[in-house]
Amino acid sequence: MNNKTRRFVAVDVLLILLMVLPLVAGMVLKILFTPPSEGISITGAQVYFTIPMPLQNLPISEAQVNSALVVLTILGICLYLTHGVRAGVTTRRQQLAEWIVEKLDGMVKESMGDYFTAFPPFIAAILALSALSSLLSLLGLFAPTSDVNIVAGWAVLVFILITYYKLKGGFLNYAKSFTEPIAVMLPLNILGEVATPVSMAFRHYGNVLSGSVIAVLIASALAGLSNLVLGWLPGVLGDFPLLRIGIPAVLSMYFDIFSGCMQAYIFAMLTMLNISGAFPRDLFEERKRRKMEKKAQKAAQEV
Repeated sequence: MNNKTRRFVAVDVLLILLMVLPLVAGMVLKILFTPPSEGISITGAQVYFTIPMPLQNLPISEAQVNSALVVLTILGICLYLTHGVRAGVTTRRQQLAEWIVEKLDGMVKESMGDYFTAFPPFIAAILALSALSSLLSLLGLFAPTSDVNIVAGWAVLVFILITYYKLKGGFLNYAKSFTEPIAVMLPLNILGEVATPVSMAFRHYGNVLSGSVIAVLIASALAGLSNLVLGWLPGVLGDFPLLRIGIPAVLSMYFDIFSGCMQAYIFAMLTMLNISGAFPRDLFEERKRRKMEKKAQKAAQEV
């Protein structure tokens, strides 16, 4: 093995550690800061510490820390998939990276149109961040998507993009849209505008949190049922949680894996549809044409 190959392998190892160590750090923090409790408890994100601020103290919670750890893991995955990519040489990781890029490009083009060809990286970030955040529950960590503040932040960012593309048709046209079809609809149209990020946030948060709660409640019920069925047996046999073997794992595959990934896909699709649907393409092209005509007339007058 030459020096070049050794360096390549060493960088691969470092990138794998970048993927794994944030998750390990999250589990260590969970063990160190979670107080011991008896039975099954359903609580929100634990607050690790609070930063004093002039207006209001800033709590640093489990959801924020885990979100940052997920971002580091995603960074490690991206760097690993693109490490060593070069023209003329095809590797399995390069094929996987190209497949992901092609699928995202096709999904964005089909859902948003040709104008939004620069959006695949943003949609990929939403999909990866949402899916991996939900999958943290498989490691016993608090899923950031179970905190409405985290998901609401994503929804606010999407709402800013929606408003930005609506304004591409002109501010007057944007303001006029609130009075359509009649001026009396102004309050309802404003309410509908605000309802977009609210519905996106609560749909994602509610579905992920409800799945986690249902899985915990069923696991608790199975423990009680197992004790009821086998409690008459002597010694260890009566305390053996037989019904909690296998069934919670199957439920976890649905609520944590399938449902978490499905909610990430739904949030990404809603993002694409809301942004592309808000873009007034005809008005934008008309404004663009008028600006070009004014520039042409101004240039002709100067000549």
